[in-house]
Amino acid sequence: MTGSEAELVARAVSGERDAIEELMALVRPGLVRYCRAHLGRLGGRYTTADDVSQEVCLALLGALPHFRDQGRPFSAFVYRIAAHKIADAQRAAVRQPVAPVELLPDRPDPAPDPEQQALAMDRARRLHELLRHLTELHREILVLRVAVGLSAEEVGAALGMTPGAVRVAQSRALARLRTLAPAAFTEVPA
Repeated sequence: MTGSEAELVARAVSGERDAIEELMALVRPGLVRYCRAHLGRLGGRYTTADDVSQEVCLALLGALPHFRDQGRPFSAFVYRIAAHKIADAQRAAVRQPVAPVELLPDRPDPAPDPEQQALAMDRARRLHELLRHLTELHREILVLRVAVGLSAEEVGAALGMTPGAVRVAQSRALARLRTLAPAAFTEVPA
């Protein structure tokens, strides 16, 4: 952790309200991206991923007083909690599929039109299929580095790797995707 980040975390752990608010504002955007990257659009919406990121924030608030600096970035602590909440959400999604709500809206839907949604869903499906060709470690590294925006040092601390090993693994994962992408994105959707 950087000095200012360590100081902010220490103040938040001690219960300082302003520090807690600042820390949550700092980690929440990355958590939302992380949850969306891992959960995708369940039921055609990001609602579930956003809900899970909110659950992660609540769990983080509950766990914050028990955090002890062990020389790893605070983000490793945060994303460990997020990984557990995501696994819980995935298990719950398998048990209970989301049922559509049949209400008439009061105003026009600001969402993209059906064609744009179909194209975006197709692109997301193709990307998901591409990522399935990677190892779990390579997928996790790409999600943390690209979707969440963590540094190689932070990802290394979270995954128990050196920053150099993270960069090498990321490079290999991206090279693998570059070889697979032309076939995945030139095929005509069914």
